[in-house]
Formats: sequence, C-alpha cells, structure tokens
Amino acid sequence: MERPEHQRRYGRETNLNTFQGAGHPYEARPGIWFRKWISQQRQFAQFFAPDGCDNDQIIPIFKKKYFYRQDCGWHGSGDLAEIVTLTINPAIDIFVNVGRVEPTRKLRCSPPKRDPGGGGINVARVAQRLGGDVTAIYPTGGQIGKLLQRLVERENIASLVTPSHVETRENFTAYEEPTGEQYRFVLPGSALHRAEWEAVLERLASLPARPKFVVASGSVPPGVPIDFFARVARHAKALGARAVIDTSGEALKAALEEGVSVLKPNLIELSEILETPLDRDEDRIAACRKLTREGCAEIVALTLGENGALLVTADRAWRALPLPIEAVSTVGAGDSFLGGLVAALAGGKPLEEAFRVAVAAASAAVLTPGTGLCQPVEVERLLPKVRIEELARAFV
Repeated sequence: MERPEHQRRYGRETNLNTFQGAGHPYEARPGIWFRKWISQQRQFAQFFAPDGCDNDQIIPIFKKKYFYRQDCGWHGSGDLAEIVTLTINPAIDIFVNVGRVEPTRKLRCSPPKRDPGGGGINVARVAQRLGGDVTAIYPTGGQIGKLLQRLVERENIASLVTPSHVETRENFTAYEEPTGEQYRFVLPGSALHRAEWEAVLERLASLPARPKFVVASGSVPPGVPIDFFARVARHAKALGARAVIDTSGEALKAALEEGVSVLKPNLIELSEILETPLDRDEDRIAACRKLTREGCAEIVALTLGENGALLVTADRAWRALPLPIEAVSTVGAGDSFLGGLVAALAGGKPLEEAFRVAVAAASAAVLTPGTGLCQPVEVERLLPKVRIEELARAFV
C-alpha cells in the first residue's frame, strides 16, 4: 500500500533538503501533533544512533547536549551549524575480518561493517561526536548513495546532498586476524559532470548564514578540476568562514595558491608538494613556517604518524609527543585529528588546547578497528595523557 504524501516526504528518509522551504505538515498544528512528531523523531534517532551515542548524550569533552530541530535535523544548541564539511569524493567504507589473505583461494570473511566515508564526512563524524554542530555537503548517486546518506544521518549529522549520475563508490578494508595486517582497496570514484561538481559548490555558496569553519577534505574524483579545493576556500572566504583543507598532490598545491586558514597535511604529502625531504623537526617547522609567511596558510597542522604531530603558526610552534599505545588500525587517524581540532576551535578552545584534543582524537582512532574512527570516551580518557611542548624560539 502506497504511503500518504506527507509520510513519503517527512518519514524515515527525512533530511535537511526536505525541510527547507517545504512546509512541514505539523507546522501549523502546534500542541499534540507537533509533540507527537518530535517524539517519533527521537525514537527513530535512538534506534539508529551509533554505538555509545544517542540523541540526549552529553559529550564528555565539550558538555554539549543534542536535540532534534524541526527545520534541519540534528544540531546542538545553536541555530546554525558552526562547521560545514564538504566531500566531493564520498564513499561507503566496508570493513571485514579474514583468517588469512591468500591468492586464488576463497577467503571467508566476517559479516561486513559499513560506515559513511570520504575525508569530509569522516571529519564531520568526529566533530559531531566531540560536540560540534555539523552539516555535511556531498554528492550521492544510485542506491549506494542513498545508503550513504542514511548512514551519515544515522550519526546525527545534517546532510546537504546533490545528485550524481553515477553510483557512489565503495572502499574495502580486510583485517587479517593472525598478523594484524590491513589490506585497503580504495576506488577512485566515477567521473562527475561539470554541473554536478558545480552544484556542490553552489550548495556551499548558498548557505543561509555563515559557519565558523568550512572543511574540505579527501581526494578529487575524475571530471572535477584540480583546483576544486581552492574554489572551496574561495567560497569559504566569501562566506566569512575559515577554510580548512586536507588533500594532497596538485589539489593541495592549488589550495595553497588560494590561501587557507588551516592546512592539515601529513609528512609525505608536505614533502611531496615541497619536493624536499623533511627528516628533522627543524626542517619541518621551517617548511610550515614558510607556508604561513607566504600567505598559503595561517595554521599548519602536520601529522607525523607514530611520531606525533606539529602545529605551526607564523610565530609559534608546538610539538605533540606520541602516546605509548598499541595501534589496532591507522584508518581514519588523520580525519579524527582534523575533526577533533576543528570541533575544539569551533567550541572556543585556545589553539594549544585544540591541538591537544586533536592528538587525543587521532590516538583514540588507532585503538578502534576498521573505519569506526574515534569514540568520545576514549578521547576523554587519553586527553590528560597528551604531552604538548612549545618549541624553542630558535626554531621559530
């Protein structure tokens, strides 16, 4: 039996796009009807909330309570998302355990775990868990794209989606149980038409009010110009927001020419675009400072894998020492770092304290198998153990 029109429009698939300008059927009927609708949405969110998080959870680090807003889905206490993430090459990440990876033979795997993925979406997942008000912008295509949107909104993140003529991609990670090795298969994403990637930028440009941060993270799929992240930074500046970029290669070079507020490369990415080895902290700081003084970035957050991280501005530099933990999975550590950094900055934390949260989030992520990213309880546990040192002025 076909559902009534209002159920099709405002039922379980409801998202940010549905509410904007649509006119909700309970909108003009205050009282019991609206209370009933809110109750239904809360029950839905509690049923689908990710592990360890529900709609009334108090985030331990930032003490922020979440609730459902009629007009645009899940948000915190503010009227507009403080953080907007943009993912031009989203994916669904599939994770399985396997006894041993061998050629030719059939490999019997565990039931798959599916998570929403792509750099910006991962940043949004972490920022939301740590108290940030987040909206995610991304294109979707086909049945996989519909599943991606449901998975994103299941994590209490409002979506602004644009249509794509191609199926959203999938990535696959297999964890070999006897050795602890991970095998990651990352698909490139299908080519987008010009109108499709331009629609993503238009979503950003047409935001009704400015966010504090616009975060663009991840790879660039075929058909999208290499300066796409530079265009995102340009739109962020026009909105009066701070542009945060995490990408690599030529896309990163183009973004630096535009200039951004926060840049988060890893050591390999920074070495590649500068075409020089960066083996010592002195060299790394000098390279980051060069970017800040040339106007490429106000802040450079350089992640060093198992060796910790650096945070560099035009006149200050901090070093985070690695925590003595045994990594289970390195998948999503960089995205967790950036999500923690932006959530803390948006929440009013000083730069050094935001750096501490970022390191705790990245460290918590490596304790989580697969593509689960960091969990707030682990971030809170690790936060007091993070050691941050301001480096000597000789390096500055």
